[in-house]
Amino acid sequence: MSQQGKLRLDPRTVAKARRLAARAADPVIAMARTHTTVSVERATLRLAGLTGTDPGFAGGDTPWVNRVVDTVREQVGLEHGVALPVWHELRTGGHGSLADLAEKVGAGSVRFALPTGRDADRARTAAAKAVGAGITRVDRNRRERDRLVKRLGDPRQKPWIYLIVATGDIYEDIPQAQAAAREGADVVAVIRSTGQSLLDYVPEGATRQGYAGTYATQENFRLMRAALDEVGAEVGRYVRLTNYASGLCMPEIAALAGLERLDMMLNDSMYGILFRDINPRRTFIDQRFSRMVHARAGIIINTGEDNYLTTADAVEAAHTVTVSQLLNERFAKEAGLADWQLGLGHAFEINPDLPDSFRLELAHALLARELFPDAPLKWMPPTKHMTGDVFRGYLLDGFFNLVGAMTGQGILLVGMMTEAVVTPLLSDRDLALQNVRYVLSACGGLAEDFHPPRDGLIATRARQVLWEAVDLLTDIADDGLMNAIADGTFGITKRPVDGGKGLDGVVAHADGYYNPAVELLEAGA
Repeated sequence: MSQQGKLRLDPRTVAKARRLAARAADPVIAMARTHTTVSVERATLRLAGLTGTDPGFAGGDTPWVNRVVDTVREQVGLEHGVALPVWHELRTGGHGSLADLAEKVGAGSVRFALPTGRDADRARTAAAKAVGAGITRVDRNRRERDRLVKRLGDPRQKPWIYLIVATGDIYEDIPQAQAAAREGADVVAVIRSTGQSLLDYVPEGATRQGYAGTYATQENFRLMRAALDEVGAEVGRYVRLTNYASGLCMPEIAALAGLERLDMMLNDSMYGILFRDINPRRTFIDQRFSRMVHARAGIIINTGEDNYLTTADAVEAAHTVTVSQLLNERFAKEAGLADWQLGLGHAFEINPDLPDSFRLELAHALLARELFPDAPLKWMPPTKHMTGDVFRGYLLDGFFNLVGAMTGQGILLVGMMTEAVVTPLLSDRDLALQNVRYVLSACGGLAEDFHPPRDGLIATRARQVLWEAVDLLTDIADDGLMNAIADGTFGITKRPVDGGKGLDGVVAHADGYYNPAVELLEAGA
């Protein structure tokens, strides 16, 4: 039996796990390839440059992309996509621009029609040109990132230090993010306002009233990107920006991230299903489009397996994390993402009172590292067992940082000793960064020296988790991923295929469905 790596995993078992993950994922991919959603169609209009809100509808909060897509759906349906009726109307209706057309839609003076023959060909050409301009901007941003990284440089060592900043007010976030970069943060994450994932529209403009986070908007993206570019030039390294492409507007937020040069996006295939009760079909269709955008934009995705361990036991459910990572890998690669873009998630969430808890954490972290050797794994700090004892919490975070160093993780989210107690203050972040800096300085090269014994607890436990993952993947491949989700396989949360929010936004393709964004992104992949 051939073996490899520090854990001596059997390559045949690893290959079998990937084959089973593909067999489980492929029917879902086939479904996603033959369906669209209202958010996919809205993202297409955003890539073509449509922005702004309808001042005379629902208090001025409804974006023009929503109004246009909803009107097309009411009048001719979305089975053929939004592009053909919209660009046919643009060509034949005497409108000056896409924005002009949207305003007339708001006034109720537009009647869309589905073109045929030469009219359809002309509409396709016009739509491809307009959406192609947005894709060109995404490509230009990717080249600009590469230029800045080459000029300013990347962080001197890995894992990259990832810090969350989100006050609810973008103008308060900016100085805090810049301060974090000066103190050593390599990646700044602006988490979203509570509940934004359940909004079926993307707010517009700079926002100042988020709750436990700041709204993800194109203007907020632009402001924070400019602020981090400014501080990056000051500190002499490129500082990466993260936000969330999840929820009911996943495709649109991915498009906005590409248009404004974000670098990482939270983008898990099942998080919205399990933890926000968003319909499974809606989620998988939206995540495929969003990941094609991320692939084109050179954005690193972060997946959400760490969340499973906040609801399920971190030892008993360890294999479900591995299964989800393998599924996320399959979905991501089919959408065109490369290994270096797969920030697969896992977490330090074993009960610290359990004997050998630290050794078990090492086993799980090293298993992920060896299964995905070229992926920048995202290692998440303890949250479930933070009790409010800040001294104990600070020690746990130190152990978490140590595991990250010993197992060569790629992205390390900074743990706070006040986690789950209060919203962290700048002083809390400063202490947390001191903890990280000390551990990485003292132990940053420890991965070179750490070789667990062949038959010790760490290696044995890792191989056990892999075998359990293969057994579970066998069941999922036979019974179907949608059924597994409905049965509560992940995070002990049951989500039926026809339940949850957003199912009414799913539309099956008709013959002749056309989406220039999908065609351009698939061609690029």
